[in-house]
Order: sequence, then structure tokens, then C-alpha cells
Amino acid sequence: MLTTATDAADARCLKVPGARLHYEVRGQGPLVVLVGAPMDAAAFAPLADLLALDHTVLTTDPRGINRSRLEDPEQESTPQLRADDLSRLITHVDAGPAVVVGSSGGAVSALALAQNHPGLVHTVIAHEPPLIEILEDREQLRAGTEETVAAYLAGDVIGAWRKFFAQAGIFMPEPVLEQMFGGARDAQHVADERRWFTHEMRASTYWQPDFAALRRAACRIVVGVGQDSTGQLCDRTSRALAQELNTEPAAFPGGHTGFVENPDAFASCLRAVMHDS
Repeated sequence: MLTTATDAADARCLKVPGARLHYEVRGQGPLVVLVGAPMDAAAFAPLADLLALDHTVLTTDPRGINRSRLEDPEQESTPQLRADDLSRLITHVDAGPAVVVGSSGGAVSALALAQNHPGLVHTVIAHEPPLIEILEDREQLRAGTEETVAAYLAGDVIGAWRKFFAQAGIFMPEPVLEQMFGGARDAQHVADERRWFTHEMRASTYWQPDFAALRRAACRIVVGVGQDSTGQLCDRTSRALAQELNTEPAAFPGGHTGFVENPDAFASCLRAVMHDS
């Protein structure tokens, strides 16, 4: 039976092996799941509100992020675990099969869901998954990732983010870095950031899809790229993924976080892509 985001708190929390997952459900109609990693449900709220006019929209905090608490805080966040969580949420709300829209690490989760639980989804839209292992310069990128994590663990937070954005091909002015990641910061944001660097980044970016399984899956797989992401790392990984799957990437408004920058335009494009399914 469907619950809504305004129901009692326990109705918005699903117990799964090793964790309690915070989730929110909006609207009525065909099920759309919006998922990030490490982005939580709040990042998708404006887009979810728009889609909820004619869809049931499920959003969630990935395990270990914000309101989704872990029994073991040191547990690694792997795409397989996050896909299992999504499978349990979709089964729990009992409104599938679903369109699953994943962004960044959430796109990796969505691909793992299609690979391991294909019966629960009819369309996966993987928006800019950072799958560096499918690129020819994977060894260099892996080394850069290890340097980024090492900088963070050594306490150089701004330096770690500087390395992260440089490898991602996203220009970030130094004053913006200082403003975003220096000085007093929200404790939950810092906790989520630490989990991303220490327990999630490697598992998400080093994951290697089973292309044969994805090609034979009954669900439709769409690879999304941001119109403003040309030349960035996730533009490269997305196009490489689309090539492996013998499909053309779909262009979405904005960059890597286009659904945050302009949710109205993103929703219109997403509706068109979903309609094609």
C-alpha cells in the first residue's frame, strides 16, 4: 500500500538488512524513482514535485546518507547494496515496475538495479554515471581518485575537492571552493561528505557493468548526458557506456546536476524521454 511523505515518520522508514532507509512518496500514477549517490532525497524534491502531478514519485536517502542510518557506520556503500535497497523500496511501495532515474552515483545504482533486478524496472535513465573503469585512461583516473581520497583522509578537505573537480573537468574558482568547503559547515553535510570520500567514491566509480547482462535485460536503458557537460569526465563515461550498449545518449538540460539547476526544463525533457518508452 502506498504511503506519502506526510505520513507518520515510521511510515517513511523501511528496515532493510544493515540499515533503515528514509524514503518519500509523492503523487499518483506510474512509478518514477529518482535516486542519487551521495545526493539525498532533498536534492530531487523540486523535480519530484513537478513529476508528481501525474506520477507516483519515490525518492530516498541512500544508505548511510543523511536520514538513512546504518547499523555499521563503516560499511562500504556499493552499487550492488544500493540496488538491493532500491529493489526493496520498489517492492515495498508496490507500484512497479518503475522508471528509475539515477544521477551520478545514483545512475550507477540504477544500472546495478537493471543488471540484478530487471523485473522491477521497465526503463532506467542513467544520467552521467562516473564509470571510469570503462575508459581507456582508467589507470590514470584511478590514481587520481586515490590521491583525492588520500588528501581528504589527511585532513585537506579543500585540496581533496580541488582534485575532485579538476579530474571531473568541472571548473570551480578558488573562492567558491573556500566558500563551500571551508570554515564552519553543517555537521550533516560534513558527515555525508566524509562517507562519500571514505566509503562510496571508490565503489561507485570503480564498478564495472556486466554489459552482456544489461544488453539482454528486458528493461529499456537510456544514457543521459548534460548539454553543458561536454568534455567533462561524466560526459566521457556516459558516451562510452552508450557505445557499449549500442544506443545513442539522450541530451538533458544543464550540466551534471541539471535537475537541480533547472528542474522545470529537466522535467520536460525527462517526460519526453519517458514517453518514448
